[in-house]
Amino acid sequence: MATIWKPNVTVAAVIERDGKFLLVEEETTAGIRFNQPAGHLDQDETIVAACSRETMEETAWEFDPTALIGVYTLPIAGSDLTYLRFAFCGELGRHDAARKLDTGILRAVWLSYDEIRACRERHRSPLVLRCIEDYLAGKRFPLELITEFTRPAA
Repeated sequence: MATIWKPNVTVAAVIERDGKFLLVEEETTAGIRFNQPAGHLDQDETIVAACSRETMEETAWEFDPTALIGVYTLPIAGSDLTYLRFAFCGELGRHDAARKLDTGILRAVWLSYDEIRACRERHRSPLVLRCIEDYLAGKRFPLELITEFTRPAA
């Protein structure tokens, strides 16, 4: 029987404050890279809730998604791995400076668009810059575009 292929569903937060964007600097198999606060969708979790959770875990900032910027696919060369990313913008909340960040996250950092463009060779993927550029272009879609059913109780 053939294996069923499935994309890896991820979420990302594009957060701007005072002309700077919140990124994380993280350890990866390719070295230290920059990314949006992002991560994988957990089982039985909504896509919007995953974005809030990942942002808190990676940056210690509360984040309330208010709009979808876009949905992106990123196939990884030389593998059968493809990421399906949902990128959101929204409202930044409280910062918990005492919170320990996820394993592998070195720090959360605020960078300008020009600084982000200047270090693109250190981006986790081309999605980092593309999501910011789509945000700056004004791409916003209502959260109601995403319909999610919950798993019925057993």
